[in-house]
Amino acid sequence: MDPEATRERLHAEQSRVEQLVDGLRTELGTSENDDISELADYDQHPADTATETFEREKDLSILEQLEAELVELQAALARVDEGTYGIDEVTGEPIDPDRLDAFPTARTNIDGAPR
Repeated sequence: MDPEATRERLHAEQSRVEQLVDGLRTELGTSENDDISELADYDQHPADTATETFEREKDLSILEQLEAELVELQAALARVDEGTYGIDEVTGEPIDPDRLDAFPTARTNIDGAPR
C-alpha cells in the first residue's frame, strides 16, 4: 500500500466531508424560529412546526455524523503518518485491501470488528 496515494485519497475525502459540513452549517445558520417566523402572520398548524423541528433535528444528526467522519479521517491520516494504517488494531494483521478501498477509515478487519 502506497502511503502517499493513501494520504492523497484520505485528504480528498476529508476535503469533501469538510465542504459538506460547511454547507450544512451554513444552511443551519438560521435558527428554527427564524425559519418559522416568516409565516408568523398566517395561522400555523402545529404539524407545520413539528415538520420544521423534525427537519432541523435530521440535519443536526447528519452534521453530527459528518463531524464524526472527519474525526475518523483525521485518525486515519495519523495512522498513515505513524505507519500503522492498514493494520488491524485488534489482531495486528493487515486489513484486507478491498475493505480499505470500500472503507478507508477502517481500523479492523471485518472478523475483528466489534459487533
